[in-house]
Amino acid sequence: MSETNPCLGCGICCTHFRISFYWAEADDAPGGTVPAGMTEKLNDFLRCMKGSNSLPRRCTALQGEVGVGVSCSIYAQRPSPCREFPVYLEDGSPNPRCDSLRATIGLPPLLPSTWPAAA
Repeated sequence: MSETNPCLGCGICCTHFRISFYWAEADDAPGGTVPAGMTEKLNDFLRCMKGSNSLPRRCTALQGEVGVGVSCSIYAQRPSPCREFPVYLEDGSPNPRCDSLRATIGLPPLLPSTWPAAA
């Protein structure tokens, strides 16, 4: 069974959470990859993605229309919270937090899947 990434038709998580992470994940630190210009300082240890620290939230890296078609402009360089939020759990069942967020924009819950857990 061939499935596409359900995140490409959703994107609600990019407008719901403050996307905060350790400051050294940004590319102005040795080994960092997240574009520093797309982040803002929270404190001496944390940064967040611009657009995700105030309401209404929308990560500056999110492109497209939520619930219709979206993409991340820095997908390969995205911070750890984005890498670690699973659409599907390790057993292939949908993440209840993902389904709950999808419901807020009228999207149906995800069906169990064989799609890889790392979204």
